[in-house]
Amino acid sequence: MKITDSIKYVGVNDHVVDLFEGQYDVPNGMAYNSYVIMDEKIAIMDTVDAKFTEEWLGKVAEVLGDRKPDYLVVQHMEPDHSANILNFLKVYPDTTVVGNAKTFTFMGQFFDLDPAMKKLVVKDGDKLELGSHVLNFVFAPMVHWPEVMVTYDSTDKVLFSADGFGKFGALDVDEDWACEARRYYFGIVGKYGLQTQKLLKKATTLDIQIICPLHGPVLSENLGYYIDLYDKWSSYTPENEGVLIAYTSVYGHTKEAALMLADLLEKGGCPKVAVADLARDDMAEAVEDAFRYDRLVLATTTYNNSIFPFMHTFIEHLTERAYQNRTVGFIENGTWAPVAMKTMKGMMEGCKNIKYLENNVTIKSALKDDSKAAIEAMAAELLA
Repeated sequence: MKITDSIKYVGVNDHVVDLFEGQYDVPNGMAYNSYVIMDEKIAIMDTVDAKFTEEWLGKVAEVLGDRKPDYLVVQHMEPDHSANILNFLKVYPDTTVVGNAKTFTFMGQFFDLDPAMKKLVVKDGDKLELGSHVLNFVFAPMVHWPEVMVTYDSTDKVLFSADGFGKFGALDVDEDWACEARRYYFGIVGKYGLQTQKLLKKATTLDIQIICPLHGPVLSENLGYYIDLYDKWSSYTPENEGVLIAYTSVYGHTKEAALMLADLLEKGGCPKVAVADLARDDMAEAVEDAFRYDRLVLATTTYNNSIFPFMHTFIEHLTERAYQNRTVGFIENGTWAPVAMKTMKGMMEGCKNIKYLENNVTIKSALKDDSKAAIEAMAAELLA
C-alpha cells in the first residue's frame, strides 16, 4: 500500500488474536503497522508482532527490491511492534538501529543484543536526513511507555505517531473508527492524559498532512476530526451529552432499578442513555462509555460489607485512568446494612471535579414506592 510516492505500508493483519494485551476483546482482529521510507537512504519504521515474521519480512523485501535498508527506527518497544528487531537484523545485519537511550535499555531487557550492532541514539528534537526526507524525532514519554517517541517526516508532512491515534481492528475489516479508537485509547492510554496533551501541543507546531499509527488505518483526510477527539479524550472532556448507567445485580432488583431509570431518562429526552451490565457486558466498552458521556450512575448491591466484585473492578478501571469532570450518582441495594453508596463514593474520592447528585437511591431488598420515587427524583435531576 502506498502512503506517498516514497513511503510504503508493510504492516500485517492479525485475525488469530482473541484478547489484545491479554484483556481486550478484538472480534475484528488487530493491525500491526510498519512503514518503509525510500530515499537515498532507506528507513524502516518499526517491526510487527512475532507471529508475523515471515509475512512482514516478505513485504519489506518486496518493497526494497535489490536495495538494503540503512535504518530501523524503533519508536516503541512493546513486543507487538519490536518483536522482530533481531529477526530483521539477521537478514539485514548492516542496518543501523535508531532509538533513544530508554529504547536501547528496554531492547537489552527483551533481547540478547550483539555488541557489534550498529545503533544511533537520538535525543528529543534530533533530525535524521535520508536524502530528500528529514526525520524529526519527538519524544512522547508515557504515551504510553516511557521510551515512546514519534517521528515527523517534514518532507511528506507525515507523522508516524507510534500508538497514538491507534485503534482495535484489522485493516481488512470495515468498522467505525471512533468507537474502536475510543475503546483503545481509554483502555490503553487513558491514564496518561497529561502526557498525551503535551504531545498534542507539540504536534500543533507541525504541518501534518498524514498520520501513520502503529495500529489502525492511516489517516489522511479530515485530520481535525481525529485530533479534536484526541484532545477531548486526553483532557477528560466529555465527548457527548448522555448518561451511562452501569450496574450489577444478584437477583434482579438492582437491574430493575437501573432499567427504570434508563426508561425515565429516555422518555425525558436525554440525548443518549447507555446501560451496562458489568457482569456480562464488555468491561472495556463500559469504561469507554463512562469517559464518552458527561453523566454516570453506578448501581450495585452491598456485598460482603462492600460492593459487588464487578462494580469494584469497574470503579478501579475508572480511577486508575484519572476519571474526572463528570456528574455521578449512586443506586445502592442492601437487605440489612446497605453500604454500597458509601463504598463507591469512597473509592472515587480521589477523582477530580466530580459533581455528585443530590438525589441518590437506597433500595432495601426490592423496589417499593419510596425507592421508585427516589429514582424519579434522580432522573429529574439528571435531566435538569
